[in-house]
Order: sequence, then C-alpha cells, then structure tokens
Amino acid sequence: MQKITPFLWYDDKAEDAANFYASIFRNSKVGSVTRYEEEGAKASGRPVGSAMTVEFELEGQKFVALNGGPHFKFTEAVSFVINCESQEEVDYFWEKLTADGGQESQCGWLKDKYGLSWQVVPTILPELFKGKDPVKTKRVMEAMLQMKKIHIPTLQRAAAGEA
Repeated sequence: MQKITPFLWYDDKAEDAANFYASIFRNSKVGSVTRYEEEGAKASGRPVGSAMTVEFELEGQKFVALNGGPHFKFTEAVSFVINCESQEEVDYFWEKLTADGGQESQCGWLKDKYGLSWQVVPTILPELFKGKDPVKTKRVMEAMLQMKKIHIPTLQRAAAGEA
C-alpha cells in the first residue's frame, strides 16, 4: 500500500477530473467510486448517488478525488510536476492539460480546467542549469523566463550561447 496518497478536493467534478487525468497519462486507471447515500447527501448537500470519492492512479501514483463542495479551491501551493523525456512529450501534456479551459502560465506552469496546477518539465532542464558557468546558467534562465510552455531546443541554444 502507498504510504501517502494525494487527496484532491473538487466542488462536484471529482469523477470527471479522475477520468480526464486517466485519459491523459499512460498506465493510469480510475478505481472505485464511493457514492453519496441519503445521510451523506443530506449532510453535504450533494445529490444521492453522486460521486463522493473517486480513487484513481496515474503512472503508478494513487490519488483520491473528493466532491466536497465549493468550500476549498486549488492554489499553486500544491502542484504536480510532469517530467518529460522529449519535446513531443512536453507538447503532449501541455496540449492535453490546457485544453477546454486550462490556463497557461510561465516557465512550464499551467492550470488544468479543474484549477489544479502542473509544471511540465523536460528532464534535460536540470542538466542545462548544472555546471560552474554562471553565464550559461543565466542564459538558460533568461530564455526559460520568456516561455510559457518550455521549448527544449531554445534552452539548448541558450546553453550553448547561440542566439
């Protein structure tokens, strides 16, 4: 059993969100759904039979989504990083997670249509920042700060000192 499980609070879209995420990530699935029965529905204001919790798994990481009402909203204080091996993978996750109302931000950050924050990061990024050349590091940082979705070839050119 996984020791720590992220528990994500939605107003009323937990089941939709779990299905959305499972459709994007390989090796993912939606598990059991607990539904509000009469007493729980009365206490929560949720309809009887609507989803209360939804278990799902993304790339082996287990999550639980809760339809808990509008009391709490996602903030950037909690987010998830997607480590990508290629520009194609960066492009794929960026496109999928910003679709249908997602919002682009800076330096690979975005919010999906449910308001959850993600950073889509190429695995080469730490390598581009490593080393003892502060000028190179500065060039890479300056290039990245101009981006919403991270573009690996542009960062590589910055690291190499190319325009």
